[in-house]
Parts: sequence; structure tokens; C-alpha cells
Amino acid sequence: MPHTFFLILAVQFVSTLADNALLIIAIARVMELNGPVWVIPVIKISFTAFYVLLGPVAGTLADAFPKGRVMLAANILKVCAVVSMMVGADPWLVMVVAGLGAAIYAPAKYGLITELLPPGDLVRANGFVETVTVCAVILGTAMGGLLISPVMPVWVLPGPLSGAQPTALLAGMVALVSMHLLATLLSIGVADSGARYAKHSIHPAELFQRFFRDNARLWMDQVGALSMAVTTLLWAVAATLQLIVLRWANEALKLGLDQAAYLQVVTAIGVIFGAVLASRYVRLEQVTKLLPVGVLIGILIPFMLAVKGVFGAVTLLIAVGVLAGFFVVPMNALLQYRGCQLLTAGRSIAVQGFNENAGMLLMLATYALGSALHASLAAMVWVLAGMMSIGMTVIYIVFKMSKKNNQSVAY
Repeated sequence: MPHTFFLILAVQFVSTLADNALLIIAIARVMELNGPVWVIPVIKISFTAFYVLLGPVAGTLADAFPKGRVMLAANILKVCAVVSMMVGADPWLVMVVAGLGAAIYAPAKYGLITELLPPGDLVRANGFVETVTVCAVILGTAMGGLLISPVMPVWVLPGPLSGAQPTALLAGMVALVSMHLLATLLSIGVADSGARYAKHSIHPAELFQRFFRDNARLWMDQVGALSMAVTTLLWAVAATLQLIVLRWANEALKLGLDQAAYLQVVTAIGVIFGAVLASRYVRLEQVTKLLPVGVLIGILIPFMLAVKGVFGAVTLLIAVGVLAGFFVVPMNALLQYRGCQLLTAGRSIAVQGFNENAGMLLMLATYALGSALHASLAAMVWVLAGMMSIGMTVIYIVFKMSKKNNQSVAY
């Protein structure tokens, strides 16, 4: 693996660490302001929205400049987001700015990895990336719990900088700014891969037309459509499950937000283990054989309703995490490899991000609507589990029928 790849991993670790801590602090800020319960999924929606809105331009932007510079600009935006929360900005607006940074960061990061490495190393590289990412999710979520806990000092900004509604979370926000500044400094050292692509018009109409042609091209490809459908469904379920676990920990296990954040960590531990197994034992040409694993994940989700203690919760969440990690890492590598064959690295990652985050927005909007209508936790869990199980079953059947009609599956 080249030196730049490991530097990308370092940037990814620090940036993801801060992003996950930011989500916990933003939710705590909503509670501090006595916001309604439906605002919490809106916080997540605000972060995700730009992945969809910028889909037509994010890939072109990532391919138009050295990708390390794009990563640098993205981390600067995240610094600005946290600073705005320190001086009193609404949490949803903070997450919008942070989401803008994340949306332009993703195609640059994954595109650069695809440019740097040969196809045979992509599953292994994705194993590294997902392991580092999930480690950052673990520590970031735990850090978010720590940063909103009573052990943190209470700081107040002087004079007009204190904002219209001062917060007791200022010390945690300062820690977030420090982490994003570190990610920004690390981004400066990311080397240029040397890959260059044909220049395209930046006229909005042409950008949208080319993006939707790219989107259609991946969806019309047998392997591209399979991997896109799987990752879109899985990430949509995972984003909603993250919020459901927080609610479940509070209602069923009687844990506070800081303790519920620690409980989320165990799922990420399972994902790490599953990602390591996948990177070691699964080859790119074997990925399609993993489809039944997705159905099994959906079957396991409702078991959380029968769990009444922390030990049972930890066991169940680790099991779900292992299956998810073992499943998503090879699928993600397959999608990246096929996307780079059909398009460019940046454009294929932008299409992937658009679809996955559109699925997340739809699922999170459904969860927000359910929260506004005061739907029970059990109803939410069963709907989520049904979407995962039925959706994966449909994808599996369609792929089998497609493979039967067209025996050649290109890798």
C-alpha cells in the first residue's frame, strides 16, 4: 500500500471521529433547547441532504481538482460548522454545513483510493477503510457521550460570542473544533495521485444530464445494479437503526443519551470484526454469494424488542455488527470497482453517494414522520426489519433471475 493511502486513512479516522461526536453533541443541543422529538431525525437528515443535492456535481468536482485539495476544503467547512454552533447557531443548520463538507469529501476520498490501488487490492483496502472508519465511529460515538457528560467543564464564551442561548456543551464543541483542525492539517499532506480526466462543461444542465446518464449506466449494469441496491438499502437501514438504538436504550434499558452512545459502540466493534473477516477471506468474484447475509441481518433486528438487559443488548448488537461488516465491505468494493470501470473514480463514487444517501433520507424521513405521529418503538423496529428482510429477499431473487437469463457476470 502506498504512503498516501495510509495518510488518507489518518484523515478519515480523525474526520469520522469528529463527525460522530458532532452528531451526539447536536442531539444533546436539541435536548438542551427543549426541541421536539422529531427534530432529532431531522438533525441526521440535515447532515445527509447535501450528499443527494450535490450528487450531480460532487463527482465532477472531485475529478476536476487534486483530490487531496478537495478533502482539505471539506474539512475547513466542518470546522466552520462547529464554530457556528459554539456561537449559537441552530443544530440543524450546523449539520447542514457539516454535511456539505462531508458530501464533497466522500467522492474525493474514495476516488483517490480507487486511483491509487489496483483492482486486486480494493477489497483489502476497503477492509482497511471500513475498519478505520468503524474504529472512528466507536471512539467518536463514545467521545460524543463523554463530551456531553457531567465530567466536562462548563465554559462560557465572553460577551457577544456567547450567542442568544448559551450552552453548557461549549467544552465539547471546542474539542470538536480541535479534531477537525487536525484533520485539516493532515489533508494538506495528501499527495496527488496524478490521475487526470477529460474536462467537462460545468453548465448546470449538462452536469445534471451527465450525472443522470452515469446513474442510469450503473443501474443498467448487472453487477453495478446489484451492489448499488444492496449498499443503498443497507446504509439506509443502518442510519435509521442508529437513532432507534438511542431510543431503545432510553425506553427499554433506561439509559441516558451519554450511556446510549456508549451502547452504540458495541455494534461498531462487531462491524470491525466482520470487516476484518471479509477483507481476509472474501474475494471480489465471491461477493454475490453473500446476499443471504443481508436477509439474516433483517431477521435479527426484531430480537432487540425481547432484550431487557445490557448484556443481551451487547450480544445482539455485536452479532448484527459482525454480519453488517462482513456484508458491506465486499459489496462496497464491488461497487467501487465496477463503477470505476464504467465511469471515472470521482463520478462513480458520487453516483454511489447519491443513491445511498437518497435511501437514507427516505428512511430517516419515514422515521421522523413516525416520531411526529408518536409511533411506538416496536412498530418502528418491525417496519425497519421488514424493509431490510423483504428488500434483500427481492434483490436476491431479481439477481438470481437476471443471472439465469444472462450467465456472464463481468468483474
